[in-house]
Amino acid sequence: MKASTKNSILIIAAILIILSGLIYWWSPDKKNPEKTAEESSITLTDTLGRKVSVPRKIERVACLYAFTGHVTVMLGQGEKIVAVPGGLKRDVLLNQICPTIKNASVPSSNESINIEELLRVKPDLVLINRQTGINKDETAKLDRFDLPYLVIDFQSMEEQRRAVNIIGKVLSAEKEALAYSEYYLDCIKRVSERVKDIPEDQRLRVYHSVNEATRTDPPNSLPADWMKTAGLINVSVNQTLRLIEGKNFASLEQILLWDPEVILVNEPGVAEYILKNTQWSSLNAVKTQKVYQMPVGISRWGHPGGLETPLALLWTAQLLYPEQFMDMDIKQESRTFYKEFFDLQVDDATLDRILAGQGMRLTREQGGETR
Repeated sequence: MKASTKNSILIIAAILIILSGLIYWWSPDKKNPEKTAEESSITLTDTLGRKVSVPRKIERVACLYAFTGHVTVMLGQGEKIVAVPGGLKRDVLLNQICPTIKNASVPSSNESINIEELLRVKPDLVLINRQTGINKDETAKLDRFDLPYLVIDFQSMEEQRRAVNIIGKVLSAEKEALAYSEYYLDCIKRVSERVKDIPEDQRLRVYHSVNEATRTDPPNSLPADWMKTAGLINVSVNQTLRLIEGKNFASLEQILLWDPEVILVNEPGVAEYILKNTQWSSLNAVKTQKVYQMPVGISRWGHPGGLETPLALLWTAQLLYPEQFMDMDIKQESRTFYKEFFDLQVDDATLDRILAGQGMRLTREQGGETR
């Protein structure tokens, strides 16, 4: 073979090798490690303003803040929950909708994370509240094992809607989160429009009991916001309260001085305690029997961490300003809410218990809690 022919063959072979390499590198099937890593995760900003990279596809989520468990189930993602706070197992309706919660791990107690137990259930994502999120000792446990976590917190209705949207985005359920947010906003508009003309001196003065009788609302809190929107004067707002483990308490002496016209309570049994306890008997609200148990459904309506804030807003406004809401049917509103957002058809007996705040939340002993 002539030298020129050999050279031609070598040149052609070299060209073919180069072309095959280019085809390989430019092929759409070629996996770019950096691009693959980028596509497998997303970056979100949580409610503390932290930018967090989390897996794009979440299969296992630890909901260590009860509200996040309620939202996850509402978004149709309850089967992904692998860890919860003990209190979530006490929510009767929630466990009816999502029975797997009873088998979920409980890797936290009193804001302290049992990291060994949490690692055992292998979550792709951990959702925590603000108290845990600002505790460096607790977040260090998560950081040590590279567990991605989002801090979910809210102190107003707008912030609560945003919190739901964040969870919706991370769980690929943005449509469902948006539907809740839009309904929420509609309730705010409906109530605001009807109470806006109530004169200041005719607005009712209300004390709100959160769980314990003397635990109540500081100014920058969800209840302070929704109660103001309902046309009420929250007597504890802008008052000096005792802060204990992130919770705000008034003294009985303060409450007696405030002498509210109405008392709203979140926790079953507290209304009866207040009405029967002679230390509270001088209050105007007690004398007129205007001490009301708020409804309890998926969560405790109107609670600082409650999911049913839109319903709490409607229920309270109609209860205390009936003339402005004569055409509103709170039973139908409630039925529609649970059907729309939880695909739950609530029967008459269950609805009556929800609105009475009875039988929808087990005691700690009934729920199997040891703490």
